[in-house]
Amino acid sequence: MDVLIIGGTGLISTAITRQLDAVGHDVTCLTRGETDADLPEGVAMEHADRNDRDALEGVTDRVAPDVVIDMVCFDAGQARAAVDAFAGSQGPDQYIFCSTVDVYRRPLETMPATETALRESDHEGEPVSAYAANKAAAEDVVRETAAIETTIIRPWSTYGDAGPILHTLGMDTTYVDRIRRGKPIVVHGDGTSIWGACHRDDVAGAFLGAVGNPDAYGEAYHVTSEEPMTWNQYHERVARALEAPEPALVHIPTGVLREIAPDRTDLLENHLRYSTVFDNGKAKRDLGFEYTVDFETGVARAVAGLEAAGEIDAWDALDDDAIVTAWRDSRRGLLETVGRVAER
Repeated sequence: MDVLIIGGTGLISTAITRQLDAVGHDVTCLTRGETDADLPEGVAMEHADRNDRDALEGVTDRVAPDVVIDMVCFDAGQARAAVDAFAGSQGPDQYIFCSTVDVYRRPLETMPATETALRESDHEGEPVSAYAANKAAAEDVVRETAAIETTIIRPWSTYGDAGPILHTLGMDTTYVDRIRRGKPIVVHGDGTSIWGACHRDDVAGAFLGAVGNPDAYGEAYHVTSEEPMTWNQYHERVARALEAPEPALVHIPTGVLREIAPDRTDLLENHLRYSTVFDNGKAKRDLGFEYTVDFETGVARAVAGLEAAGEIDAWDALDDDAIVTAWRDSRRGLLETVGRVAER
């Protein structure tokens, strides 16, 4: 099949491009030409802005794809423009939209969540984030179109052979060096909320399974971790993967972290603090989704890739130690104060 990927050089889409090429599909990537990626020689490249409707239609006419995979659609306007551009008589048979599990209302009503869980556009309350609300609105456009067969795929936390390895204070690589050296690690709350990560190669396999698959028409799918774990376990497993000392975890309330480190905790506020577990059964059944890269193996590969690229920052490059010291001092002062009060 002729497959057009809008994107194709990002974290997940690079793996999709490689896997499609490996099984014999003719692949074209539409990008702005600003990001390099190590792609197979047979992959064709088109350079244009996907927000330019005329350019998008021009690429569609030249490539004449059977399937379009849209990896960089982030709001309803982009979704509408894409659907309109591909809905003509000479357009593709299928449009696959890369969405996200962030479309679901937080906290989740039940776990593991299925694809019918309450989404941000299904209620009138304040959304968890603008990103989540915009992705949900884009899904609505895709779901409502009758002009082309559509498939929605919702990944969760995804990493590759060069990261990112998320943590409470973001995705900076000082975390890796801190783990390796046995330095204190900041953890939000008591570390018992649930998280999970899935390697991009496994996520990409689900997209491959959706291409030209009639069972996937009109459907939405989770493609997420099969190893949900507490954040305490997460850090312990990262340490094991790196053959590092058992981590010294410093638990700090999420609200306190937001106040003292607002520039490093947007991800925490909108995503990491929530317990989330998703049911992948539907993707396993229809798309042949398999979870083949266990977390510790994946982390070891990711850190090796970061090391080879010289992209691991020193453990003391950011203010983690200052946060740890300030929290320990304040906690000690609180305990002393409460102790004195109790003696009166």
